[in-house]
Amino acid sequence: MSLGIGDSFKLTKNPISRTTLALFAGASGDHNPIHIDLDFVKKAGLDDVFAHGMLGMAYLGQLLTNNFSQEKIKKYSAKFVSITQIGAEFSLSGHIIDEIVIDGDKCLKIEIKAEDQHQDIKIVGEAIIAL
Repeated sequence: MSLGIGDSFKLTKNPISRTTLALFAGASGDHNPIHIDLDFVKKAGLDDVFAHGMLGMAYLGQLLTNNFSQEKIKKYSAKFVSITQIGAEFSLSGHIIDEIVIDGDKCLKIEIKAEDQHQDIKIVGEAIIAL
């Protein structure tokens, strides 16, 4: 597949469940109780646990590697915008906005975004992909 300026690509994930959070905590080593312990979050005045920000960033990484070879990813950055609740269905997208040259290599500059089923933006960022 050949992508260029103006092209977009997407990935949709299943709803985030408590199991998703427990598995991600185990895999990542991030056992912060704010993500997995309902009693803890209730004491903190919150209604429920919420997803690890890095889970959403991992999904954005999957969006990129579904479309480009991992070794072509030169840069990947993200900004966490809002909390992701249990039941959120991530819709991830990438939009190629420019072709640039870095250290003599032609690259694509891509805006990436993660939002839920209510179009609430969770993460925004960018990636640089070598051609």
